[in-house]
Amino acid sequence: MALLDRISTIPLFQGLPREQIEEVAGITLEQSFDRGETLFLEGAKAGGFYVIVSGKVKIYKVSLEGKEQILHIFGGGEFFGEVPVFAGGHYPAHAVALEATRVLYFSRDGFVRLIQKEPSLAMNMLAILCHRLRRFTHLVEDLSLKEVPGRLAAYLLYLSDRNDGSDRFDLDITKGQLASLLGTIPETLSRILGKLSQQELIEVEGKSITLLDRDVLESLAAGEKLVA
Repeated sequence: MALLDRISTIPLFQGLPREQIEEVAGITLEQSFDRGETLFLEGAKAGGFYVIVSGKVKIYKVSLEGKEQILHIFGGGEFFGEVPVFAGGHYPAHAVALEATRVLYFSRDGFVRLIQKEPSLAMNMLAILCHRLRRFTHLVEDLSLKEVPGRLAAYLLYLSDRNDGSDRFDLDITKGQLASLLGTIPETLSRILGKLSQQELIEVEGKSITLLDRDVLESLAAGEKLVA
């Protein structure tokens, strides 16, 4: 796919006329990363942000004890690294490719100039950032207020919504990565998945998950405790 066509399919740039897409292409740098390759480190100066064309990128922090906490996993069409770019400063976390990944990189200076010329681009970004803020707010609530079964139920419902409301979908990350994202350990996650399966709330077949009782999962996600 040509660069212009790739850019036009990215949610951040959807709806822009062709001439504006061409201007975006003029400040775009295409980059590729192998699995496990670092895009940036926490504390590095934020000179630009990224939009994923294909692949997945993990954003994470590491505690003083060496424990990894995944903050987010981004996939095709999503962008990241934008807040420190526009606020000024440094990247607040690490970013690493989970698989072979292609991205479009936008320098801060070039993108700011473009936004000044094309206010509709700023509105697109604002809408996506508001959606992301709501998602992160829910994540903080899940990690601080809910027990692990509730966090897992909320995440499974989120995946269902992301797959057009389908009750059957595939996990696109490993169970170890999912455990880190939910703020727990793989052994605990496996035990809770087993309980949810035994109680016929979900069905697990490898990476495939089927939601069998959405009402109970919604209750768990709202804070109810899992029956022992």
